[in-house]
Amino acid sequence: MGIEVTRLDERLSVAGQISVDDLAEIAQSGFKSVICNRPDFEGGENQPTSNQLEQEAKSRGIVFAYLPVRLGSIPVERGEAFRKLADELPAPILAFCGSGNRATALHAMSQSGTAAESQHQATIHACNWGNSFDVVVVGGGSAGIGVAASLLKRQPALRIAIIEPSDKHYYQPAWTLVGGGVFEAGQTVRRMANVIPEQAEWIHAEASGFDPHNNIVQLADGRRIGYRQLIVCPGICLAWEKIEGIEETLGQNGVTSNYHFDLAPYTWSLVQELSGGKAIFTQPPMPIKCAGAPQKAMYLACDNWLKAGCLGNISVEFYTAGAVLFGVADFVPSLMNYVERYDAELHFNANLIKVDGGQKTAWFEIKDAEGNTRVEEKQFDMLHVTPPQVAPEFLRNSPLADASGFCKVNEKTLQHPDFANIFALGDACASPNAKTAAAARKQVVVVAENLLASREDKPMPMVYDGYGACPLTVEKGKVVLAEFGFGGKLLPTFPLKPSVPRKLYWFFKTTVFPWLYWNGMLKGREWLVHAHKKH
Repeated sequence: MGIEVTRLDERLSVAGQISVDDLAEIAQSGFKSVICNRPDFEGGENQPTSNQLEQEAKSRGIVFAYLPVRLGSIPVERGEAFRKLADELPAPILAFCGSGNRATALHAMSQSGTAAESQHQATIHACNWGNSFDVVVVGGGSAGIGVAASLLKRQPALRIAIIEPSDKHYYQPAWTLVGGGVFEAGQTVRRMANVIPEQAEWIHAEASGFDPHNNIVQLADGRRIGYRQLIVCPGICLAWEKIEGIEETLGQNGVTSNYHFDLAPYTWSLVQELSGGKAIFTQPPMPIKCAGAPQKAMYLACDNWLKAGCLGNISVEFYTAGAVLFGVADFVPSLMNYVERYDAELHFNANLIKVDGGQKTAWFEIKDAEGNTRVEEKQFDMLHVTPPQVAPEFLRNSPLADASGFCKVNEKTLQHPDFANIFALGDACASPNAKTAAAARKQVVVVAENLLASREDKPMPMVYDGYGACPLTVEKGKVVLAEFGFGGKLLPTFPLKPSVPRKLYWFFKTTVFPWLYWNGMLKGREWLVHAHKKH
């Protein structure tokens, strides 16, 4: 036969995906029944539907049964239904799925005691399916959706799965604007189902671990998802637990954060309500996503207070665990102009460690030049907190992580140094670039091109230059567009002096960039992306 058939017993054989045209040969080979175990549309446009197959099967005198089984753990009732079909349908029977392994696992369930007793065995078989997915993407954020869409633009036939537990997808770069009264929170969120590429399989579950030696991603619900190539981009986690007392007071007592969708509107409420007192803004140790966001919150708040005529009554302080205001020195003079305009007091090497919201008190660990530390207690009327951030636990505790807990990569190719079929990008990637959506936008192209080249054993063509961008909203109506790469090298997109605050960049930040995100990056359209090819 043209298709590869494996005989399991005197009644049942299994095969991988069949086409409508294959049914003529299946009939000629003497099969009386066909069981379809592959869900419709799992493989994209190239997969015939069960209705199309059933019509052709009936025209050739073949009994057709549709018993779809999704990838992963096989439910007990599916095993029992398969046993019933195998017993009752006219033999010989051909069962098929994407690779034949789910059909084989169902047969194993039907042969060993009860389906319930053999469920664990079937799970192992079904997940050892010979690279059922070409590519598995862990994470449905900016990086995950962007790279999946980019790959499918290049090769629409790829079988891609995206593992993502959330029902919602957020445009996080705009949360600063929500906290500044420029955007409504609802403008920054869409249903995950509406941004997942149509050709991709959404595995609506939480990843819990990696088994890279067997090409398996483990899910929290017990399923095991197989891959030929893996892309790791689950993002970064907010570690509120590292600040004593903060979780009990967030969203009340004047304590807020633009790093949380539900809290950014509260930031704006506090800014509007405050007409006097002390406002404190914090920044924790690196790494954090969008390292400029903590001070952007301060600038927008101060601009509002300045225009309202009450800034003189408000003492503004910025506490950062870092030793400098911004990591790329070229932009510091422009930012310092605004620090002075708003009369904000800067505290370096100062890390927030505890908050008592009811008492409106915060405690900071201050480190001096000799490395000695002391704890300083501060009262506040408004406290904007940027939380410490860490790699997801399932990544930190995996063979893929480096000492920091993030996914190891070659920073130029974004390929894992120990597992050639694994790539990483976005905030969970250990590359020493700024963790911003703009960085992910450039990384998408590098990973897509290099992964596809690696897939065909060709040299990887793309080099990542460390590009990241931070549109620093220094006032309502002006932005300093900081674009830079590895080592702080300036990488401006436009032929304008990058350190100058501009109205044009405010237009980009508030209008152009969000539109490009939803309609470009998440759709696989790579506008304003100029990645570097190896020479």
